Amino acid sequence: MFRQAKWKEPLILEYSSKGLTGLNLQQVEPRIVEKVGGLKIPKGMVREKPINLPDLPEVVVVRHYTRLSQMSYGVDNGPVPLGSCTMKYNPRLAWDIAFDNRITALHPLQDERTVQGLLQMLFELQKWLANITGMDVCSLHPAAGAHGELAGVLTIRRYHELKGNLGLKREIVIPDSAHGTNPASASMAGFVTITVATGEDGNVDFEALKSVVGDATAGLMITNPSTLGLFEERIVEIAELFHKHDALLYYDGANLNGMMGYARPGDMGFDIAHLNIHKTFSSPHGGGGPGAGVVCVKDRVVDEKRGVRLSDLIPGFIIVYDDKTGLYKLREPGPYSVGLIKAFFGNVIPLVWAYVYIASLGPQGLRKAAEHAVMATNYFAKLVEGVKGLEIPFGRGRFRKHEVVLSASKLAEDTGVTAMEVAKGLLDAGFYAPTVYFPLIVKEALQVEFTEAESVENIERYADRLREISKIAYENPEVAKSWPSNTSVGLVDYAKGDHPKTLSPTWRVYVKRMRGELS
Repeated sequence: MFRQAKWKEPLILEYSSKGLTGLNLQQVEPRIVEKVGGLKIPKGMVREKPINLPDLPEVVVVRHYTRLSQMSYGVDNGPVPLGSCTMKYNPRLAWDIAFDNRITALHPLQDERTVQGLLQMLFELQKWLANITGMDVCSLHPAAGAHGELAGVLTIRRYHELKGNLGLKREIVIPDSAHGTNPASASMAGFVTITVATGEDGNVDFEALKSVVGDATAGLMITNPSTLGLFEERIVEIAELFHKHDALLYYDGANLNGMMGYARPGDMGFDIAHLNIHKTFSSPHGGGGPGAGVVCVKDRVVDEKRGVRLSDLIPGFIIVYDDKTGLYKLREPGPYSVGLIKAFFGNVIPLVWAYVYIASLGPQGLRKAAEHAVMATNYFAKLVEGVKGLEIPFGRGRFRKHEVVLSASKLAEDTGVTAMEVAKGLLDAGFYAPTVYFPLIVKEALQVEFTEAESVENIERYADRLREISKIAYENPEVAKSWPSNTSVGLVDYAKGDHPKTLSPTWRVYVKRMRGELS
């Protein structure tokens, strides 16, 4: 497996030495200014002091970042099975197209006639995503998953506002297995959140759900499959229950990879869906971001007299095709829309990446991707059955979808070795750790998600390492508690690292600490 290099690599600013520049901007700048026909910067925007950039030759910069890459782990090195936040392998074909300078050099204020190719791609992406989700209209505007969540909940708010019910409709119901950002998004939109427990079968407790739904209910935010990797078996009944109270169903699309091509939220009764483009459709996220959080809706009637539909409420620009001119155009948000929730159109590069991913696989390929992801997870779950100290809680005997949550609670109880230390043991052997301590309803949680790109051999190695970790934990727990020792950074003292006396949030603070000017 992947072995990290262990360099004592300084910060880039520590390499700086006056005069070691690889490029003399004073010589280059006049040529640039002359080429663009003069550079006129308003006086208020001119810096009074030079910016503190390091003086470095090119070779030092290249070697520094190469060494950092050798100290780091990414999807190019091996699986990144972070349950709920997995990183898919990103095809290089999509990379080449998304980062083509004919796309990256475009400006959002360009005349629409000069970007017809790009607008056509994004118009088709809107249609494809609507079809994949069973929705009618999609906005590519939101910038990331949580941003798409907020867009969805603001749409629910706008729906009730236009119907004159916002004073009454104050509650959003959220299962306790939901993504942590769901309650935050609902609160930001001005709603009170009502939490509903998960039953032992892994489904939302239906009786508890019925007891909290009423006239004050504005909507439901739910992930399907859930963060436990289980399909919500009574979702159609749930939709009917909420619709009886004129409450909207919001679909958190973070886990769409577990049913893509097999089931669609629009067919289950959902009114609004957001999609993590940077997960299901392979665009990088995290350090490789930015992402995109497309929001889609069913085009149900909101106000028949005014002719308002749910598609009139969603935020941002929508790409439309003008039959008369034969041009693709950006349609601005109308008077009933949530409006703009970010500048300009959307994060185009990850959207193009998703377009290439979908176009290269086609409908059958997307379905097969979901199949392989589900098979990978269930194979892994079968491999870890019987590993001492590890259990799979909730829905015992049920097949998982895209991810599975293990509990190291018994291991911690027997040996003192926690889920966090299991994760460190995986790192020590060159594997990427799963998500730990989430979902919160599972004690000592290890949430694992293998995607369609992972080989049987990699999954088997991962399971073998968990078996090895368990054996070591029971025989010599102190060894397990000392991990990792084979990574570029060893065991971290979390309390010390978070303490204001040791934390260096800026370069200036770091320098002062090194000089002994800060205690």
